[in-house]
Amino acid sequence: MNKAGTELDARSARIWIGMAVGVLLIAGIFALLLVIGRMPPFDRLFSDPAMFRRGLVVHVDLALVAWFYCFLVGLWFLLPTQGTGARPCHHAHWLSLTGIGLMIGGAAVPTAAPVLSNYIPVLNHPVFLIGLVLFFGGVCLAFWDRRMLESREASAGRVSLPDAARPGLRAAGIVFLLAMFTMLLSFASTPSELEPAVFFELAFWGGGHVLQAACELGMLVVWLMLLTSALDRPILSRKASGVLFGLLLLPWLAAPALAMLGSTDPLYRAGFTTLMRWAIFPVVTVFLGISLYAIVRAWQEDRLPTQGFADPRLLGFTVSAGLTVLGFVLGAMIRGSNTMVPAHYHASIGAVTAAYMAGTWLVFEPLGLRLKSQRQRTLAAWQPALFGVGQMVFAVGFGWAGAHGMARKTYGAEQHARSGAESLGLGVMGIGGLLAVAGGVLFLALVIAAFRGSTTSTERTQWKTPRALPTRFSG
Repeated sequence: MNKAGTELDARSARIWIGMAVGVLLIAGIFALLLVIGRMPPFDRLFSDPAMFRRGLVVHVDLALVAWFYCFLVGLWFLLPTQGTGARPCHHAHWLSLTGIGLMIGGAAVPTAAPVLSNYIPVLNHPVFLIGLVLFFGGVCLAFWDRRMLESREASAGRVSLPDAARPGLRAAGIVFLLAMFTMLLSFASTPSELEPAVFFELAFWGGGHVLQAACELGMLVVWLMLLTSALDRPILSRKASGVLFGLLLLPWLAAPALAMLGSTDPLYRAGFTTLMRWAIFPVVTVFLGISLYAIVRAWQEDRLPTQGFADPRLLGFTVSAGLTVLGFVLGAMIRGSNTMVPAHYHASIGAVTAAYMAGTWLVFEPLGLRLKSQRQRTLAAWQPALFGVGQMVFAVGFGWAGAHGMARKTYGAEQHARSGAESLGLGVMGIGGLLAVAGGVLFLALVIAAFRGSTTSTERTQWKTPRALPTRFSG
């Protein structure tokens, strides 16, 4: 890969990661309002539940859609490819950036009715909906690139990704495109005369499930990056990882067929629920087992980093893995529509977010983004733990309230805690939420500091050189 192509990819990676941080910043503002609005006794101060629903739509679509896929595309551009010159994928950010602006702007339209559909809630107004389409269109354009073909892969780029991670990035791109195709088929088969809440619930149900698989693939890629760097050797061969990533991808190839049944067919909803229940956790559990085995072997052979589990790479992996297991447990405990459901998915998406936060520092310095002070580097090392512990407490509190009957999707004055157990759960949830928000704010502040300390060096940094490792971030 020549120098011009390398720099174009590095520039695109920086742009997409910068977009990811920007939307996370805005999402965090809404998250803070939502957490305060659900904590007794502050919930009584907010008498308009619709305000919370509008805020929730913006928060979810930025924090669980735009953040995840902007960051994933940023990683995508670290995958080196042969060829020179700019390609359409290098301009895709303009499409998604316009879409994000319209989505945020749509929230200011008084007639934009919030629809709390699962996976992708929306504001039922053309400005917001066009923005969502443009955002997804930009991500599709970024993934629709020659680097999707392994035969077009170059030997190295600005950041030398572990070989085992490369099939995972391709699998994540394929699954995202598959989700978009599934979503188009679902929209086409959903009767337009349905009420908006029913229409969007059915239309997003299939593609939304597929998008969760793309998130899990992205998380596994970052796990491989973190552990390969921390343990100073691959934990998995490229062939073995390709098989595992292929096994995770394979069941989701059935998604378009389910969508073609029609979104009103009972098998459509049941089929995607079954895929979610059985098609993700087995492979993720295998990856988790391999990762833990590699860490134990490294400990036995005295190959752990000098800081041990306080090393930011191992700490980030541990937090993400812990949230993943908690998500599995809470998911298995779901019995009906109560706050156990959001407890499950907040643990699951928190695992992805914690991994992305920890992985950020692996790729920043090779891209010319640096934290200048030792204090900033120390804070960066511990930030994923602050966010992760907060998210765990949040999910446990939400789950406790749900186990005692607290209804989901209720806000402000319409939220009624009928027992001390429900109030306790909501109080714990609020404390955890504030901790998680604090961790998120710290992450954003550090990332902004890194962008301010950015360099324009065009030197390619290898994965194992000192500059590419985050050990300098520890205290």
